[in-house]
Amino acid sequence: MKKLHWLLIRSFLGPLFVTFLIVLFIFSMQFLWKYVDDLMGKGLPALTVAQLLAYATSSLVPICIPPAVLLSSIMTMGGLGERSELTPMRSAGLGLFRIMAPLMVVAVLISGISFYFSNNLLPIINLKYQSLLWDVTEKKPALSLKPKVFYNGLEGFTIRVDGKHEDTGELDGVLIFDHRGAGPAAKRVVRAEHGRMKRSKDGNYLMLELDNGRIYDEMPTTGGSKGATQPLLRGKFERDAIRMDLSSLGLKRTDEDRFKEHYKMRTMGQLQAGEDSLLMRYQQRRAEQDRELFATYAITRDTLTKRPLVSSRPVEHDLRRALDPLPDRDLRSIAAARTQRSVDLLKRIIEERESRTSQLAKFRAEWHRKLTLAVACLLFFFIGAPLGAIVRKGGIGVPTVFAISFFLVYHMTSMGSDQLVRSGDLPAWPGMWIASFVLLPIGLFITWKAATDSPLLEADAYARGWDKLRSIFRRRAHTSTVQ
Repeated sequence: MKKLHWLLIRSFLGPLFVTFLIVLFIFSMQFLWKYVDDLMGKGLPALTVAQLLAYATSSLVPICIPPAVLLSSIMTMGGLGERSELTPMRSAGLGLFRIMAPLMVVAVLISGISFYFSNNLLPIINLKYQSLLWDVTEKKPALSLKPKVFYNGLEGFTIRVDGKHEDTGELDGVLIFDHRGAGPAAKRVVRAEHGRMKRSKDGNYLMLELDNGRIYDEMPTTGGSKGATQPLLRGKFERDAIRMDLSSLGLKRTDEDRFKEHYKMRTMGQLQAGEDSLLMRYQQRRAEQDRELFATYAITRDTLTKRPLVSSRPVEHDLRRALDPLPDRDLRSIAAARTQRSVDLLKRIIEERESRTSQLAKFRAEWHRKLTLAVACLLFFFIGAPLGAIVRKGGIGVPTVFAISFFLVYHMTSMGSDQLVRSGDLPAWPGMWIASFVLLPIGLFITWKAATDSPLLEADAYARGWDKLRSIFRRRAHTSTVQ
């Protein structure tokens, strides 16, 4: 490989790595802002929080690669033009595609890496991430008693203290409602002047030692009559101990098999197999519903095999005579009830079919997403590199403005079409590719302009064009005046 190729590749990989980290950090902040309330105040271990952040950040890698490629390609080619390195290359007879050839190879490799990550690694990361996120968000807050505030974070207990000494752990004015008994009538109240908290050696139990207290235990009602008495047991103690289970405060890891059937945890092959299975079950269920509907409604039944009514009077008269014992009001109520049941049945069938078609649409959308993110890397490269050759500005300022503009167009179009596909309003093909179709002509136009050395963003060129346009109009106006 020529030294020029290595020079271009090194100048491209440096900005690519930096911009990728910046974009990844920005998207990771979005995750923190969304789940900060679920993470704070739960006493989570630092290792658990670090694992969750690592999984969340890794799941954002495929969406962060395309904007990083766009920004780094603009910076690389723009830097070459700003340092007057691009002009000698063009003067030596090197075309734009010849100059961009090593960067194209790198862009194709990055696109392949993006596809491999989305198809093979991302399902595993999403499985770990979703299961851990479920455990963290469902975890109860850590034990934190505040003076004169009822705390019900422990299963079966409600605790209130008048005062708490942070240095010694001593509690003053302890009030405990014990609901561990079976049935709603099991109520036990414990009051104590002082108390102390300490955990067991394994950390699974909280030992609460109480001094100088009373116990009020409301026993279940005796007898079955309405005015039966309800005995109350009262006791007094100088020292007592209550053991509370802290397992509800601990983080219990959910079995990952619970999330394996989700479409985000599957490769393209697994998505295709899952889609075929869902489609087969949907068709079977639809056939069952059709048979049920045809068997339910008389208007759709096959009456050719039925024995016809032998009567010269209208059918309505025979039906009324057969139902003569029932008054008209009862007939109307029966008809209304049957109609309502039919409407409810149709609603349930419609809801079930919409749910199944929505699930199918999600599988198809995820299958195409793995390809669109890889193709987006190539599209953004063929937008960024020619645009950088036209702009001829390196650094962060101007390239960032163009990169943000194009990425916002792609991201907003992609999000909108994704929602339409998932709702069933658009098919997965070409719905998931709309954003790529929008950027494709833009990339071709910019590449063509850069290859022909067109002054696309030069103000002087537009000024000269405006002057020519004005001169044409002036010439026509002068000609019409002379005539």
